[in-house]
Amino acid sequence: MLKFTEEHEWLKIEGGVATVGITTYAVDQLGDLVFVELPEVGATFSKNGNAATVESVKAASDVYCPLDGEITEVNPAIVADPSLVNSDPQGAGWFFKLKLANAADADGLLDEAAYKELTA
Repeated sequence: MLKFTEEHEWLKIEGGVATVGITTYAVDQLGDLVFVELPEVGATFSKNGNAATVESVKAASDVYCPLDGEITEVNPAIVADPSLVNSDPQGAGWFFKLKLANAADADGLLDEAAYKELTA
């Protein structure tokens, strides 16, 4: 299941765990990323908590936790090479995996059609 937030995060949800990243739209707005800071594995966040930070040649921006949960894995490849987020934001450029406190909360997020409408 693929879901989106109004803050331009995407979630791919499988078995109560969401892989989270920023959308192609967000990457296009930010420009070339030069720095990524990820949360610690084991950290817990509430929905809309500041989970990560990205810096581009244009600006710094926060990446929000889309739902309540615990970080189970982070993607060290994007810390070593932030350009992975630019080249494959909804694939190899994922940020972290989040064990959802309540998977049903994802129903309140945007589906792909609603997100495309938001960014049109």
